[in-house]
Amino acid sequence: MGKKAKGINAGLTLKNRRKKARWQDAVYKRRVMKLKQKSDPLGGFSQARGIVLEKTQLEAKQPHSGMRKCVRVQLIKNGRQVTAFAPGDGAIKLIDEHDEVHIECIGGAKGRAKGDIPGVRWVVSKVNDQCIHALRHGRIEKARK
Repeated sequence: MGKKAKGINAGLTLKNRRKKARWQDAVYKRRVMKLKQKSDPLGGFSQARGIVLEKTQLEAKQPHSGMRKCVRVQLIKNGRQVTAFAPGDGAIKLIDEHDEVHIECIGGAKGRAKGDIPGVRWVVSKVNDQCIHALRHGRIEKARK
C-alpha cells in the first residue's frame, strides 16, 4: 500500500505542494509582491530626473581614505531625496545647486551600493540635459537654465 505523507504538505497534490514551497524562496516572494518597486525611490525605473539640493562629500569605506564627491537630489516624480555620485575627476565642479540632473543606477549587486561609497546607489549621468562625460572632457559647454 502507498505511504501517507506527513507534515505540512500532507494530502496535497504535487502542483499545490510546489505552489506552497515557492513562497519559501526569497527572490520569488520579492518579485511577486513587487517589493522592489515599492521600496525603490525610482519606482522600478532605470533613470530619473531630479533637482540638486546640495553638494556633499562622503568618506570612502576601509581600506580607502578618499572623499567621494556626491550630490543630494530631490526627485521630480515623487519628491524623494537620494544621494548620487558625481563620476570622474572634476565632475562636481560642473554641478551647481538647483541644476536639473539625470540619475541612474550605479550597478551594485541587487540594486545596492557599489564599491567603497557607503549607501550611494545612484550616479549622475546628465546635468541640464548635457552628458556629464562630454562636459568633463570639454566637448560641450554647460547649458544655462
